[in-house]
Amino acid sequence: MIERLNSRQMASFAARGFLRFDGRVPDPVNAQFMDEAGGPGPADYRGLMANSRIPEVPAGTPMMDAYAGDTALGRLVRLPWVRGAVESLVGHGSLVDHHFLHVLWPSGEDGKTQHTHQDSTIDPRLTFDIQLMYFPHEVTPDMGGTRYVPGTHLRVVSEAAIARYQNIVGQEHVVCPAGTLIFAHHGLWHGGGRNRSEVVRFMFKLRLNPTVRQQRLWDTSDLTDADLAQRPIFHVKRGRDPDHIHSILTRGEPWFENDTGRIEYINRIRFWRFLLGDDSFDADYWVTRVENEPQSVPEI
Repeated sequence: MIERLNSRQMASFAARGFLRFDGRVPDPVNAQFMDEAGGPGPADYRGLMANSRIPEVPAGTPMMDAYAGDTALGRLVRLPWVRGAVESLVGHGSLVDHHFLHVLWPSGEDGKTQHTHQDSTIDPRLTFDIQLMYFPHEVTPDMGGTRYVPGTHLRVVSEAAIARYQNIVGQEHVVCPAGTLIFAHHGLWHGGGRNRSEVVRFMFKLRLNPTVRQQRLWDTSDLTDADLAQRPIFHVKRGRDPDHIHSILTRGEPWFENDTGRIEYINRIRFWRFLLGDDSFDADYWVTRVENEPQSVPEI
């Protein structure tokens, strides 16, 4: 039985653009993946690819057909919590857009850091792909794990237009145990770091496309009327519930500016409307006040 995401997890994904699960993939799967990937293997990518048993997968192949059940990737995508997260985000029958084995050899002090970028952002859809970032071995601070900037997924840019920004306040670097998996919105800003260790670093990325409308695909049994109704704002006598859907959607990131950061609240709320299938939803009145354009003429 698959384990779908709950509404708080989905709201966090809508707000921050990712969900991260540290050390959840079993060690036998991680070890099998490293063996099938050819690692630690040859000291160049061409040699590694020649040894790798990770399959070539044509674009548009259904995820469940792409990886045989006895392979590491087949076992990975069939884990109940992985399949549940995938189906909560992109639905049943998702398609493999592409996958890629990212490998970074030790580079010492002369190596380069990958530029910050947003993957293949070429359209304005609310429909979204997800990217699974799988870390099959431990990633230590000096290994230059993937960095990403929470909350940037709805701030659309032209792919590498942000390349000059190597450090953004609030960015996070992947330092994690083996078997860590990140489910990221395809628009999340990210980049690879420089590997200063003496160990080859691996990260496998899988991008998936939806084939169904991305509406209430998660476990919505925890949604209540209070999650959908308006609540008092600004003049509030008691502290806010940090787990309230509205609180999650309006929790800022360190890189938000005091004024323009509010644009992200509006982007998030409109994204949550899309996920709910409810164009009347609002959190703390952010969208309602800017959509308020009465059309009737008062009688005199």
